[in-house]
Amino acid sequence: MCGRFGFFELKYFIELLRQLEIPFEEDETYRFAPGYNIAPESSVTVLLGNHNTATLTNAQWGLIPHWAKSIPKVRPINARSESLDTKPYFRHMFRNNHCLIPASGFYEWKRTEEARKQPYYIHRTDNRPMAFAALWDRWKPPEKNEKPIISCGIITTEANREMLSVHDRMPVILEPETWKDWLEAGKTGIENLLRPAREGTIELYPVSTLLNNPQYIKKNCIDRLDSEAPL
Repeated sequence: MCGRFGFFELKYFIELLRQLEIPFEEDETYRFAPGYNIAPESSVTVLLGNHNTATLTNAQWGLIPHWAKSIPKVRPINARSESLDTKPYFRHMFRNNHCLIPASGFYEWKRTEEARKQPYYIHRTDNRPMAFAALWDRWKPPEKNEKPIISCGIITTEANREMLSVHDRMPVILEPETWKDWLEAGKTGIENLLRPAREGTIELYPVSTLLNNPQYIKKNCIDRLDSEAPL
């Protein structure tokens, strides 16, 4: 599961793309604003796989398949890795439309003995930006004058050892050396990338419950609570 994340390191992400020699173009309509509490239905930064050259642009977080006659009431923000090639909703995207969703970290909630949920911030131990394996699609409204909507969803997998202390699922966090491969949809063996992060890849620590309000978007969303030690 991944229902909230933050991204505030665009410059660092672009530097990594250039170091990895991943060719990309920036869409002329692309806009970036640092986000510390990004919620579903938000416009997020994505790197769309498009054969030889990827595109850095914005997409709506919540998948709308191209074949939908109208915008679905329920728009999945996550897709389980185990069923991507069997569920009709995701099959076309899995075979044709891969993307990266960059993130500085993400949030998950753990139920405590007091029956309340404590939010945790999860980030890479090496402090690099994450890149989630994700799917995208382009939906064209029936009205001729309306612009197409690009949407995306994060692929999830089983939790690794660190993540299990909070939740039994986690987003697929791709290592930088696999980014180029993931962007090439249809490549043989690409499903092998959809696995839990290696142990030691992530660190978790508790943060303020102010995060529970998706309207709360201040930088201190990621501040560690002093009362608990990191996991």
